[in-house]
Amino acid sequence: MAKATKELGLNDIIKRLKSNDVSPIYFLHGEEPYYIDVLSNYFENNLLTETEKSFNQTILYGKEADVYAIINAARRYPMMAEKQLVLVKEAQNLKEIDKLLPYVENPLPSTILVLCYKHKKMDGRSKTLKLIKEKYVVFESTPIPDYKLQAWIENYCKTKKIAIDPLACSMLTDFLGNDLSKVVNEIEKVLINIKDQQVITAQHIEKYVGVSREFNTFELQNALGVGNFFKAQKIVQYFASNPKENSIIPVLSSLYNFYGKLLAIHYSKNYSEQNIAAIAGINPYFAKDYSKACNTYSLEKCVRIIGYIHTFDLKSKGIGSTDVSDGSLLKELVFMIMKM
Repeated sequence: MAKATKELGLNDIIKRLKSNDVSPIYFLHGEEPYYIDVLSNYFENNLLTETEKSFNQTILYGKEADVYAIINAARRYPMMAEKQLVLVKEAQNLKEIDKLLPYVENPLPSTILVLCYKHKKMDGRSKTLKLIKEKYVVFESTPIPDYKLQAWIENYCKTKKIAIDPLACSMLTDFLGNDLSKVVNEIEKVLINIKDQQVITAQHIEKYVGVSREFNTFELQNALGVGNFFKAQKIVQYFASNPKENSIIPVLSSLYNFYGKLLAIHYSKNYSEQNIAAIAGINPYFAKDYSKACNTYSLEKCVRIIGYIHTFDLKSKGIGSTDVSDGSLLKELVFMIMKM
């Protein structure tokens, strides 16, 4: 039986499963659904043989099943196999999940019960969660911080035996944010279309993901960073003319992160490229761009711009502004930055 642990990583769980170190109960929860899906798929596809799955693999969904259906399935004995798998997807939709406690107190050793509780953490005060954490396996899936996203994408591509150039990586992060499921889906889409190639390039991202190399939030950030306000205006005009594909929310988020990083660099008072890359959490390839941006915007200007972005974020949500399009708000924000 797997030893209980308060913190067990995804690779640790898979390693234990491969060595047949299996727990009767797994509780997978957290805000990042990607890792939960990876583990869920591993349980579903690798725990039992194809022959054993016919009689010994039960997949339930939180919206459709109740706690008693899960308990009944878990208390069945396997047929012509040592183990059975009961996999509960979307467990966050279960009503009265704490009624699982009697089963958790006395699980059937021949059953592997996996609960996938996605998009949020379960209340830490839950007696059920506390007992599973004490005796069995709990995995918490946390979102990856924005500053680690590019490195994550680079590492993911390495596992696929392909490289990704820095610009292509930045285009992906700016377009998709830190939704890992979307990031992986888009990378896989690109890989299908570029067989036998060594590197994912910006051209590939433009062609197969649909991100314009010229008009995107990364290029807007760069244009503002070097004071190329004519180019910044062109990009914002493009966003305004394509509102469905260019929501203001990710643009504001990207600009907030950019000026926040500049602020952190100013506070460090160390403008070496190595320090800039470390503080901003960026590929060293882009350190020169951030160095130029620090020359364009002083610490005081960064503080004021972050205040502007916060104000326009509220306006985009209808607070302090009505009947103003996202495109008009972006144009006004860029104009205010330009005036500084």
